[in-house]
Amino acid sequence: MLGLGSLAKKVFGSPNDRKVKSVRPIVAQITALEPEYKAKSDTEIVAKTAELRARAQNGETLDALLPEAFANCREAARRALGLRAHDVQLIGGIFLHQGNIAEMKTGEGKTLVATFPAYLNALTGKGVHIVTVNDYLAKRDADWMGKVYAALGLSTGVVYPRQPDDEKRRAYAADITYATNNELGFDYLRDNMRASLEDMAQRGHNYAIVDEVDSILIDEARTPLIISGPTQDRSDLYLSIDKIIPEVKDDHFTMDEKTRNATFTDEGNDFLEDRLHEVGLLPEGQSLYDPESTTIVHHVTNALRAHKLFHKDQQYIVRSNEVVLVDEFTGRMMPGRRLSDGLHQAIEAKEGCQIQPENVTLASVTFQNYFRLYDKLAGMTGTAVTEAEEFMSIYGLGVVEIPTNVPVARQDDDDAVYRTAREKYEAIVETIREAHAKGQPVLVGTTSIEKSEMLGRMLEAAKLPHNILNARQHEQEAQIVADAGKLGGITIATNMAGRGTDIKLGGNVEFKIMQAIAADPEGDHAAIRARIEADHRADEQKVKDAGGLYVLATERHESRRIDNQLRGRSGRQGDPGRSSFFLSLEDDLMRIFGSDKLDKMLSTLGMKEGEAIVHPWVNKSLERAQAKVEGRNFDIRKQLLKFDDVMNDQRKVIFGQRREVMAAQDIAEVARDMRHQVIEDLVATHMPPKSYADQWDIDEMTQALRDTLGIDVPLADWAGEDGVDQEVVEERLTKVADEYMASKAAQFGPDQMRSIEKQVLLQTIDAKWRDHLLTLEHLRSVVGFRGYAQRDPLNEYKTEGFQLFESMLDSLRTDVTAKLARIQPLSPEQQDQLIRQLQAQQQAAQRALEPVAAEAPEDAAGPARDGFDETNPETWGNPGRNDACPCGSGKKFKHCHGRLT
Repeated sequence: MLGLGSLAKKVFGSPNDRKVKSVRPIVAQITALEPEYKAKSDTEIVAKTAELRARAQNGETLDALLPEAFANCREAARRALGLRAHDVQLIGGIFLHQGNIAEMKTGEGKTLVATFPAYLNALTGKGVHIVTVNDYLAKRDADWMGKVYAALGLSTGVVYPRQPDDEKRRAYAADITYATNNELGFDYLRDNMRASLEDMAQRGHNYAIVDEVDSILIDEARTPLIISGPTQDRSDLYLSIDKIIPEVKDDHFTMDEKTRNATFTDEGNDFLEDRLHEVGLLPEGQSLYDPESTTIVHHVTNALRAHKLFHKDQQYIVRSNEVVLVDEFTGRMMPGRRLSDGLHQAIEAKEGCQIQPENVTLASVTFQNYFRLYDKLAGMTGTAVTEAEEFMSIYGLGVVEIPTNVPVARQDDDDAVYRTAREKYEAIVETIREAHAKGQPVLVGTTSIEKSEMLGRMLEAAKLPHNILNARQHEQEAQIVADAGKLGGITIATNMAGRGTDIKLGGNVEFKIMQAIAADPEGDHAAIRARIEADHRADEQKVKDAGGLYVLATERHESRRIDNQLRGRSGRQGDPGRSSFFLSLEDDLMRIFGSDKLDKMLSTLGMKEGEAIVHPWVNKSLERAQAKVEGRNFDIRKQLLKFDDVMNDQRKVIFGQRREVMAAQDIAEVARDMRHQVIEDLVATHMPPKSYADQWDIDEMTQALRDTLGIDVPLADWAGEDGVDQEVVEERLTKVADEYMASKAAQFGPDQMRSIEKQVLLQTIDAKWRDHLLTLEHLRSVVGFRGYAQRDPLNEYKTEGFQLFESMLDSLRTDVTAKLARIQPLSPEQQDQLIRQLQAQQQAAQRALEPVAAEAPEDAAGPARDGFDETNPETWGNPGRNDACPCGSGKKFKHCHGRLT
């Protein structure tokens, strides 16, 4: 018997069905236009774009232009790529244009879908950003879909790390720009650290389509993007503390794996105090509980976390003597990303790697706040419905499930739960053997590099040939994924989220053709293609007969989405397929979040060795545990966002002010207003209102005027005059200070003075903002304790954050006024010296804006860059610190012409 909800759905359709139905008339309009657009010449297709662009810029709405634009784009894609978009792809494009997330199953052609709304929104001339999860996909998609945009008369750009500035600016100036979320965020921060508007790369935030939107806006949302600079070297301290941690016993600390936190017990504190006294890290007579011990306690706790909660080949790998973090959701390496607050250094000490100096934050933003800058945002993924509430509450994005072009034919098995991990892995190997014997390709999903390599060793012992895809094989990723659907293929993958390459049954025919042509470049390419396509069709049929791709997961992930993404790799476009999850009571999710009842129940059932329990109730129980974890993670992200919103409001004010300063031709008025405000504050401080002249602090005031305004005035004489009050003093001081600065401007010349004022103001804003960020970080770390005093930490943070911001602006005024008052005209020699210093500072600042890259071995010498002139740095291009030097020496730039002297 149907429940009331199911009955209502049967009669009225689900809300999602109604949304999809509502846009079908628009799809019918687009299809009706198809014959007309098929008849157009290539030139007429481009001319149509020009016509639509003119109509959009004359005020016609994009919704009104949509049917014609989509029809034009569909025809351009058919000609450029040989792909005619299905109706469901047009439906996906319409919902993306409306600012929604389109949930489309794997293999439904999301890459092509994005071209429709991107083309329509690019007609406004404000630019469209298409966001991908890695650089390979950004370049691949820009190259692939760029053919469609070129056929429509639009330009395409791609943004990637370490790109020359001119090229980057051109990429952002294109109609459609492909980029990764990281690079977009970093470019936003870099732009707001530039010294002039011409140096800025991004031209605004009009419309973004985010591919793998759940991975970017949810999984990575907790990690802020940070541009940082080094502080003093403390490597000796890290190494000394690291030697003590192996002596720590289990009863010396407690650990919370859920929150990745570790704390010392009272016994642990006593033990540490003794050991730290012995090695001289804690002065005699000083306790760990003393305020002076805060830093040492922080370092010791980090070392404990590094040893007990962060594991090699799971959260990070060691490559070229460097600790490289691994994205826990996608299994990809994240070179350049570092854990903050000294934790990364603690892991480097543990692994015996070179310890990089701790960093101070120069600028930071979370993905949540970066993507909320866009006027309109949309996203695509195979799995978003489970997080629909979060997308709506944080980003205002609705989620629409787009129906598949062909019904899904995959068989999804119930989970099989074993008592021990050993039994589980033995069953997995046996299942893989059976599938391999009949030629069925198997994709095995694991949650860590360590587990994928352990399973690889078991398959080797069983003499089963296989490929392993994890962070170590990052470079061969596309090739390994493309081969995963081959007859009898076995592929072990660490977290398949957002891999971006389709697994096609029988293997990827285009990859095979490219390889064959590369092996025989002189051969008949058409004949090679025909032969390989014929072989591929036979292989594809054999794989289908064997049951299609078998997705075998070795564990449940914390998030249902990641499980669904793995499952969705099989059964693309109506292909046959199968998915199974093999679990054990020793898995992390079961151990940390599962209930003890399940273990008792299995014991009661008297399960034999190697036997598994398979029942829909087990699936339901696991899904509830996953939903709990998802809810907890959502709460963490929501809380992070509330705190970051405080900083974000201040960030917008500062970045807005910087932009105004850079855009202004003349900021003399700003400098004058600041000077007048400083005088007003000085008078109010040293000559309080309603006080008499004999109560004024004349000496302090005279010194403050010298230090801040560079002027000497007979303040004591003024105070002795009849009828002189605070207002008169303020007027006189303002007149003297203005005259002093006018004489200074005359010495420099008006143009040079304007330039000096702008540079001083920008540099002071940057320095103050940097210090303010550090203060806010410290406030954030202690404000949580206010909860014990029954005060809301968030409200406390907002109030104190605002007060800190106000005092920062006050000190900004004082500093700018004092610097301008002290500046003196220079002799030609001094000017040359100053220019050299400023160039060195600029280069250092530029290097701080470059993301850190992994160390690469130095290459053999080669030819110098075209036009390279040793005496002219402008001919050197823009090499990264670890790139080969453009002089051709084979050394890294930092060891050659880029060396700091």
